[in-house]
Amino acid sequence: MKKIISTFVLCSITFAISSCGDNKKEDKYGNPVTTEETQSATEDTTKPEATASLAEKGKEIFDGKGTCATCHKVDTKVVGPSLQDIAKIYKEKNASIATFLKGEEKPIVDPSQFEVMKANFALTKTFTDEERQALEDYVLSQAK
Repeated sequence: MKKIISTFVLCSITFAISSCGDNKKEDKYGNPVTTEETQSATEDTTKPEATASLAEKGKEIFDGKGTCATCHKVDTKVVGPSLQDIAKIYKEKNASIATFLKGEEKPIVDPSQFEVMKANFALTKTFTDEERQALEDYVLSQAK
């Protein structure tokens, strides 16, 4: 019985010491977050206006888990076309970016870059329909 109590006390002390360490927080993409960012994020979610529009959610995905910002910028062609060019062409052709990201539509902006983009379908196909729609809304919001 003494051994069980001793083991329990030792485990409790170890747990208490280990939980007193640095409390590092991460955002939903695994990036470190400072205390100020954590406080403002907490404050923002308590306000009624904190409900993000679909385009705002799309920007979060674009900059975060979608990794789209690696190849696309708002007004400059990098690896892929600019968001302004994408938005302009998709609006003109009344086409769906969300359907393209699902892998169910042919490229209409820069078919020569399709092979590069095609590699990203492994990621974009895992998104929900709402996430793909949010990305579309964000991109279309960048039109001039």
